[in-house]
Amino acid sequence: MERQVTAAAGRAAPGTPQRTSRGRRLTLLKVAAEPYLYLSPALILLSLVMFVPLVIGIGYAFQKLSLTDPFDRGWAGLDNFRTLAGDRHFWRALTNTLWWTMGSLFFQFFLGLGLALLLNRRFAGRRLVQALVFLPWAVPTFLSGLTWAWLFNPLIGPLPHWMAALGILSEPYNILADPDIAMWGPIAANVWFGIPFFAITLLAALQSIPKELYEAAAMDGATAWQMFTKITLSFLAPMIAITVLLRTIWIANFADLIFVMTGGGPANSTQIVASYIFTTAFRRLDFGYASAIAIVLLALLLAYALVLLSMRARLVRV
Repeated sequence: MERQVTAAAGRAAPGTPQRTSRGRRLTLLKVAAEPYLYLSPALILLSLVMFVPLVIGIGYAFQKLSLTDPFDRGWAGLDNFRTLAGDRHFWRALTNTLWWTMGSLFFQFFLGLGLALLLNRRFAGRRLVQALVFLPWAVPTFLSGLTWAWLFNPLIGPLPHWMAALGILSEPYNILADPDIAMWGPIAANVWFGIPFFAITLLAALQSIPKELYEAAAMDGATAWQMFTKITLSFLAPMIAITVLLRTIWIANFADLIFVMTGGGPANSTQIVASYIFTTAFRRLDFGYASAIAIVLLALLLAYALVLLSMRARLVRV
């Protein structure tokens, strides 16, 4: 009996190892929770600005919300998605989105990489060229689209006459009015607009590569191409993956230049999913159907992001 009382008193006594361990855990918990306490205003703001509208938009996709028929409202279930599956305008816009995104991304990346490699070398006027590289990125999108639309106009712009002189066109005419090649107009404007992003980010990554690696490779007799493929591309691979991911998502959602230059025409030849969402919501006033289109685009981009991020994780481990 005395032993039991003594054991109980020992457990209740302050300063025992059990109480010390519990206090240490509480202290560690407070230390771990402290950064989130400081971040809570920003997290709350992000939730209000991003996640709440996202949840509302997802809810709209399953409802009838056409302002042209305000009395036919309510739960639609998967009706919007069934209609979307048979919407030939959506499939045309999805095909145009792939063309628009991949065409813009291809030229932006390779031209930006070439410009970054050039700017990584020392030459007279390099700092001036670096400053000028930012120029397309600084020009407002509306002004960029308007300028390129003027350049493609055969009455006031030089591009149709230059392309006719090079044999690209049979005669000078506005390619933005030709359904077969109209998409190349916004793609050209988007390439000019997006090159600085790749040039600056890849230049920063190039400047972080240790110079000793190139010196050691040169001493071992490596060629310039071998140093580029084995050293430069190896170090650039994680940065390339994340920049390509970001730029793909931005381009797929970027319809400003198309609106300014072609408005989605002629004959929907430049209509992409992002512009189709805008047209459905603010011209046809069908917010439920527009939300369903947006959900499909979101799902496609999330799947693409997961694939690319997994590839980047493998590159980082290697």
